[in-house]
Amino acid sequence: MNPSTAQARVIVDELVRNTVSHVVLCPGSRNAPLSIALYDAAAAGKLQLHVRIDERGAGFLALGIAARTGRPVAVLCTSGTAAANFHPAVLEADRAGVPLIVLTADRPPELRAAGASQVIDQHRLFGNAIRYFDELAVAERRAGQNSYWRSQICRAWNAAYGEWRCGPVHLNIPFREPLVPDLDDDGEWYESLEGRPDGERWTELPDFGALPSFVVPSARHGLVIACDTGVQAASEWAEQHGWPVISETGGIGLSGGTAISSGAWLLGVEDFITRHKPEQVLCLGRPTVFRQIQKVLSDASVEVLLVRPDSDWPAPAHNVRQVGQWFDEPTKPADPEWLASWRRADAAASAAVTSVLDAEPWPSGLRLASELVDALPPDSLLVVGSSNPTRDVALAGRLRPDVLVHRNRGVAGIDGTVSTAIGAAHVHRGPSYALLGDLTFLHDASGLLTGPAEQRPDLTIVVCNDDGGGIFSLLEQGAPEHSASFERVFGTPHGADLGALCAGYRVPHVVAETLTEFQAALRPAPGLRVVEVRVDRSRHRDLHARLRAAVSAAVSAV
Repeated sequence: MNPSTAQARVIVDELVRNTVSHVVLCPGSRNAPLSIALYDAAAAGKLQLHVRIDERGAGFLALGIAARTGRPVAVLCTSGTAAANFHPAVLEADRAGVPLIVLTADRPPELRAAGASQVIDQHRLFGNAIRYFDELAVAERRAGQNSYWRSQICRAWNAAYGEWRCGPVHLNIPFREPLVPDLDDDGEWYESLEGRPDGERWTELPDFGALPSFVVPSARHGLVIACDTGVQAASEWAEQHGWPVISETGGIGLSGGTAISSGAWLLGVEDFITRHKPEQVLCLGRPTVFRQIQKVLSDASVEVLLVRPDSDWPAPAHNVRQVGQWFDEPTKPADPEWLASWRRADAAASAAVTSVLDAEPWPSGLRLASELVDALPPDSLLVVGSSNPTRDVALAGRLRPDVLVHRNRGVAGIDGTVSTAIGAAHVHRGPSYALLGDLTFLHDASGLLTGPAEQRPDLTIVVCNDDGGGIFSLLEQGAPEHSASFERVFGTPHGADLGALCAGYRVPHVVAETLTEFQAALRPAPGLRVVEVRVDRSRHRDLHARLRAAVSAAVSAV
């Protein structure tokens, strides 16, 4: 057995022993030893192998799987720019706390020094975005390496799963030729390549979640803000202790009598928040979408209790009182009138939003989001793209405690969202949907490409196509005084034919022109499909202004 084959077989075996059950592979020559070892492991039923030709999409496919399973997923590529294309997914995994094991093949040092093809500096390629980096020594024909290879895989898994927070790790692995098994490979090596008995990992590692630290709320007038993780748990805690709970995803995932589905609207009503400023905010995760939420967290008179934050605490006023992994019993009972007042305002705001949207001609982004959330079957997964979709779902969606939502909000980019949705749908046990803007969809259109040997999940991708950057019409850039430059540098119309694009990838596509057609297109069906709804973005700014006015008037009257 040649050294590259021996090393690759041991690495794959130890990954399996460390509970890695999904690996995403991009084809290449220098990573051939690992590719063949992974193929053999998948054929033996030891892991699920996903093959993609685009490294950027492959990284986000792995991220989607890891985000939904909560377990480390490995992703592999060859050397050169292939490795660099993993960078956006690594950055998202870092900020979102998603466990990825990034394996990049490389030329051995003597070839790097000789100007070999496909060579870049892959040493610490991803900078500070990773929890752990190591470059393995080049495999050699000598004893004493089995334990080294297995130990380094355990180190990587340990760092990805997180002593303090999950995240990406990077192993750079230089391979010397031959890169494929010898024709007369009899499995002989200079030492035993077996792992520990009974399938155990080489190094036993602790369960870091066994003894979490707690934050202890101590206010009668409190507010829970739940972001992307633990929304259901936050709902249960809030109902038990009488605190209103809002979410960055609106009503999706929220449950119980203290759930406030219109929280993003209420926090934007100046009169309401003046009268309902909380003493403490129990913030689960990191809010990234709404300025009105950031404004509450920026108030120096409000104490912030952070649960499961990332390394950047979401507290602009630097007013964090406690940080922990979970929430404990409060030291004071909540004021029941405080909750009752939030609930009355929520009912008024929700009624105002419904009234405006019901009178709005079909389609608009907000109406589309509202109808989609209503139509989702129980136990659905909804992957929501950045920009307008994540806002539309939060502002227009009603309470749906039976729906699971995923967003790439680590760095809040539009990169790889199609691939993320496909990865998440692969491991979700139930119907899966995604709501994306047209630019987000086009940015990762190659994520639709799956070879005939690859499994396609049951996933309906809804594309709200407003022919460009509709989000900017709601920001400062969309103000009338900037109209001269808006279309060219912000609106960026593209005129792309999404149907033709989908046809090229052999993905079913339909344009839903009426509400009835849209509702019919959302019925569960097998396979991957795209539902396009064409929206006029010139109406975005006016609709949001009318909704704000309606909500403000309704809440002030309560």
